[in-house]
Amino acid sequence: MIPLNRMLASLICSLLVIPALGSAAEFIDTDTHRLEEVAEGVYFATGNGSVYTMSNALIIERDEDVVVVDSHITPAAGRALIDAIAVVTDKPITTLINSHFHYDHANGVPAFGPNVQIIGHEYTYKKLTEDPASEQTFASSLLRFDNTVADLETRVANASGSERAELQTQLEYWRAHVRAQDEIEFIPPTVSLSDSMTLYRGGREIQIHFLGRAHTGGDVVIYLPDERIVFTGDMMLGGISYLGDGYVSEWADTLQGLKQLDFELILPGHGPGITDRARIDYVQAYYSDLTEEVRRLKAAGYSAADAAARADLRQHAQTLGVNQLGANLQAVQRMYDLIDGIVE
Repeated sequence: MIPLNRMLASLICSLLVIPALGSAAEFIDTDTHRLEEVAEGVYFATGNGSVYTMSNALIIERDEDVVVVDSHITPAAGRALIDAIAVVTDKPITTLINSHFHYDHANGVPAFGPNVQIIGHEYTYKKLTEDPASEQTFASSLLRFDNTVADLETRVANASGSERAELQTQLEYWRAHVRAQDEIEFIPPTVSLSDSMTLYRGGREIQIHFLGRAHTGGDVVIYLPDERIVFTGDMMLGGISYLGDGYVSEWADTLQGLKQLDFELILPGHGPGITDRARIDYVQAYYSDLTEEVRRLKAAGYSAADAAARADLRQHAQTLGVNQLGANLQAVQRMYDLIDGIVE
């Protein structure tokens, strides 16, 4: 079976293979997650494919309690994360931080119960209180998962033998995820920030920074200065992030702010950890070049669709694997709308 939590490249972003972290890291495998202890009491949580989690999470153990960053895609996935945390500590989870508002990071919040403090940016609060069910990233995901189930049903009907059995397993997996979506309840932060916040408690300093608009209008990074670790959500991945809600023209400057932090390890919202700081340079250069190329094509009178087809970013082939002419249409349309003032 395809490792389903590794299907991100086809879902929301493109990633290059990133070198694994040093062999000194300790891995704890649970029924649903692999927990990588990246510092004492700090765990990078990735789903193992038994439950659809889609996004990564961060677990930060303090003297008396636990702070979690991001909650996965559904309450069922959130409960699986809570169960995985119980394998490494019996301390209560008191605080949950949202890196941004997107469904695959924030829709697991109900699993954590009403007594957990939820921290996020003001923009995240806005997006999760206005009309979150109509957000195009969320609405399009529902359609995509329904289409996945429909496609697998057709393939199962036309298959036989071992292939049919394998496809049936995948079908039941995705049906379970679609059913899990019925539990989704949009819960906004109970504490919001506009710029930065620092949590001092239980022998741990946890800094939360808004460095500027990037993947959304309210991405925050979670920085552990003593451990020299930063969790970036989808603001900084190993490659090109999903751009459909992004601010591409501002993104490179935001990443410049990230470079001012003293860290050795980036833990992204999708994909493995990153130790090569040059990857920040690579994606900065791509976003800057994409901005320039789209502005040039728009000024020349091309429609968004034509610009998406004509955009030439192949100079990023060696660093980001951009080997073909063109750019993502949804991203280009978003950039056109921002230029025209249709969206803010």
